[in-house]
Amino acid sequence: MISYEKTDVGVKRKVNQDTIYASDTRVGKLPNLYIVADGMGGELAGDYASAKCVEILIDSITNSNELETVRILEQAIQTANNRIFTESHKDSSKTGMGTTLVLATVFDGHLYVANVGDSRLYVANGAMLKQVTKDHSVVAELVRTGELDKDDAKYDKRKNMITRAIGAEETITPDYFDVEISGNEHILLCSDGLTNMVEDQEIYEILTSEETIESRANKLVERANANGGKDNVSVIIIE
Repeated sequence: MISYEKTDVGVKRKVNQDTIYASDTRVGKLPNLYIVADGMGGELAGDYASAKCVEILIDSITNSNELETVRILEQAIQTANNRIFTESHKDSSKTGMGTTLVLATVFDGHLYVANVGDSRLYVANGAMLKQVTKDHSVVAELVRTGELDKDDAKYDKRKNMITRAIGAEETITPDYFDVEISGNEHILLCSDGLTNMVEDQEIYEILTSEETIESRANKLVERANANGGKDNVSVIIIE
């Protein structure tokens, strides 16, 4: 396993509310761990929420006594949600804070993924870029129910209204995915600062190019900024 991570404040924002983590080596019982969290709730609160979420996840996974991968992830996510939710109600400066989350670990021919919110995980294999995660957002729900066309969704003003976030509610229901992989895939975790600025086809072309993994990660961030850079942008490429 090799990975490369990159986060950038973007063109329009003053504070980077994204927090990312990538370890190609063991974290607790997991052989590797990759996380992207995109904070919300005001500049300082959003920054704090994403950083605190990642910190709690790493600590929980490192010290977990659970044996099954999904149970390890579930325990860590619930712990992060409980602590951030509680703190947001105790400190008025952090009221309403929360964070999206996409998390992954890879071993034994499987990619295990958890997500909350609209940060995404993609897998590129052959001529296809597949979004594994499902956005928890108002617009995504309308697309899934057929009330909104997918092309129109790109320009809908409700695009950034998410329906689930770590710390937003007392309880949280993440989505979990188990994807069989052959070892030839390119895996991408990213915040919506990338996907709102760069089309899937262009993401695929950059992700699967013959450039170094570092160059490809940097190019994805650069392209998002060149297209407007309206939000913080974060990427982790795993191969």
